[in-house]
Amino acid sequence: MNNPDSNKLVKSSVHSDCILRISLNNASHHNVLSEEMMSDIQSVLDKSANDKSIRVIVISAEGKTFSAGHDLKQLKKGRLNSDKGRDYFKSVMLKCSTLMQSIIKNPKPIIAEVAGTATAAGCQLVASCDLAYGGKSSRFATPGVNIGLFCSTPMVALSRTVSNKHSMEMLLNGDLISSKKAAEIGLINEVVDDNDLTNVVLEKALKISKKSSMTLKIGKQAFYNQINMNLSQAYDYASNVMVENMLKIDAEEGIDAFINKRSPNWQDK
Repeated sequence: MNNPDSNKLVKSSVHSDCILRISLNNASHHNVLSEEMMSDIQSVLDKSANDKSIRVIVISAEGKTFSAGHDLKQLKKGRLNSDKGRDYFKSVMLKCSTLMQSIIKNPKPIIAEVAGTATAAGCQLVASCDLAYGGKSSRFATPGVNIGLFCSTPMVALSRTVSNKHSMEMLLNGDLISSKKAAEIGLINEVVDDNDLTNVVLEKALKISKKSSMTLKIGKQAFYNQINMNLSQAYDYASNVMVENMLKIDAEEGIDAFINKRSPNWQDK
């Protein structure tokens, strides 16, 4: 999965034999989520989903901007079409929505490593990841309201990550918030020193990678499936998931290892 080509919009490399790092690589254009960038990220994610050697995925970016969101120049150009861009806008939004949903559906835990600013669809990308860590200098915003374009699709990920009041505050104000504020409202998990960010994220990823990948897959899918169910439905669903999980080889091994005070030998089954 290694891709040393610095001219690619997305670079990918494997660390410690099991951590896939996807790095947005268009710093001169603020790592905008152009059609090409989204296609490249989608391609790497799709390949990683069934790669048993990959246990955790980290999404990071080169330069001072994590991502400035959609490529507004591409969107403006789309207005030149005979339908004033309607079909093109639909295509771009579908591509973006598919990408964000594929992060949720990917069986691997996905961590956002945010150095710099993440705005609009870039903030959506952060909110879509399972975990997110930011440097002290990181900033976040959904500023579409400032240019007459409400961040409606970023709103979907944002409103499922932070509370309604905090989501609306970001969406209505359009202002940049600090990484400290982002952690306080739950947009990111933790703030660390800028110089330590990559090492901290790698440490978190390695810790998760040592768990049973079968268990992580079951748990991630169950989490997102139950989150919008009512309480009774969620418990019924989660109880069935728990039963099926208990019947797996790794659950039997893990419980036996705990009882006998030894390290488990995962088979990922």
